[in-house]
Amino acid sequence: MADLIIAHGHIITMDDKRTVIDDGAIAIVKDRIVDIGPAKDILARHQAPEIIDARGMAIIPGLIDAHAHAGHGLIKTLGAGDTDAWYRACELAYTVASTPEFWYAEARLAALERLKFGVTAGVSLLGGGDTILRTDDPVYCDAHCEGVRDVGTRSLVAIGPTRPPHPRTYARWDGEIAHPYPVSFERQIETCQTLIKNWHGTHGQRINIALITPTLRDEHVKELSAADFDLAKDQARKTAGLAKDAELIFTQDGHQGGSVAFAHQLGVLGNNALLSHATDLSEEEIKICADTGTMIAHNPSAIASVYGRCPAPELMQAGVTVALGSDATAPDRSADMLRHMQQAMHYHRRHFRDASVLPVGRTLQMCTRDGARALGLENEIGILAPGRKADITLVDLDRPHLYPANMPLFRTVCFANGNDVHTVIVDGIVALRNRVPVHVNESEILRQADEECRKMLRRANIEQLVDVPNSVWG
Repeated sequence: MADLIIAHGHIITMDDKRTVIDDGAIAIVKDRIVDIGPAKDILARHQAPEIIDARGMAIIPGLIDAHAHAGHGLIKTLGAGDTDAWYRACELAYTVASTPEFWYAEARLAALERLKFGVTAGVSLLGGGDTILRTDDPVYCDAHCEGVRDVGTRSLVAIGPTRPPHPRTYARWDGEIAHPYPVSFERQIETCQTLIKNWHGTHGQRINIALITPTLRDEHVKELSAADFDLAKDQARKTAGLAKDAELIFTQDGHQGGSVAFAHQLGVLGNNALLSHATDLSEEEIKICADTGTMIAHNPSAIASVYGRCPAPELMQAGVTVALGSDATAPDRSADMLRHMQQAMHYHRRHFRDASVLPVGRTLQMCTRDGARALGLENEIGILAPGRKADITLVDLDRPHLYPANMPLFRTVCFANGNDVHTVIVDGIVALRNRVPVHVNESEILRQADEECRKMLRRANIEQLVDVPNSVWG
């Protein structure tokens, strides 16, 4: 007896044979897929109290976002293209102007956005980048994890120390009164250790912890004193070592040509390392990634991909795992992974002047199988097969922009967008049904997100950043 059956959809399994079943069905018991095949066979072998009729739908593994930022969900509208103002808002929010209520509201908003776009799992850096993570106290990450748990998606939460010099000033709030205090590297590591103990692997592996340390690039040699640069190198090694000892994913944000070679010299790379952006890598650095088993989170829609190019096809050709990331949310991009797949294809085809680069199936692999590998869950999610976790997205293909009714794989990857997602199952539980979240009240999440955003703006004294500058008109 199954608990749930999904029947009569176009199943794109992403298994080793890349099996596609046109009139297929999936039987689920608890949190696992137990059987998959033609609908007539599955329905003959199994009964279930609920059968989801998936006629006219593509059934795919839950999509996976290999790089995004917690906190950005309440900041994405600020600055309107003014990069300096945007980064200043991030720094203020993530150090001195946010509360646990901010992080809970943002987590629920971002998780809901992912859910409604069919994204069942993703990496979320707890802040605005490699220098402004909210790791002064566990309560902020606790709030994020609680918010994600309530919505029902998966999150690999990346936490870690800021770049020297230390201490860095953070602030907690008592009503309308801020209490600034200094935070050392040691305190940040202690926060990480507490969060690993309390959250990693909990709730059916829906909440996991990764460690992050600041990427060191050429400009940091000039920006930091010699003593602080030496400290940064030592702290990177310590954080990477802690990740290795605890069997966690170790990630770094903002890699570009030269920084991968330097990370290799530091000894922080390996088969648990996930480097984001990785633009303008040399042939030597591509080989380093292949030789060390280092993975790449490619973000084709990010600003970093405007200033430089991640050689994703070349990395894949060398045998490197390249997963797709949104770098969301931000002033010019959402968490819609279907949109980012389309961006990835056009981005690299334009570079090579070759429309055959990144075929649709290979692109889908980047945010299913390869995304699962990037999150350390390659044996659990990313593939629809017996024994795997039942993380499943149903895309409604019965829509004008997705007709005529042929070639469901091409229609899904080339034409669908996040708003075509109909139903989402995470861990065998229906979390989105007919585009409506099951576990939470969407209107209440939106109201709370707006309220916490306005409070943060007042605390940071940056309310003017909601004004639209004349520069948006060119």
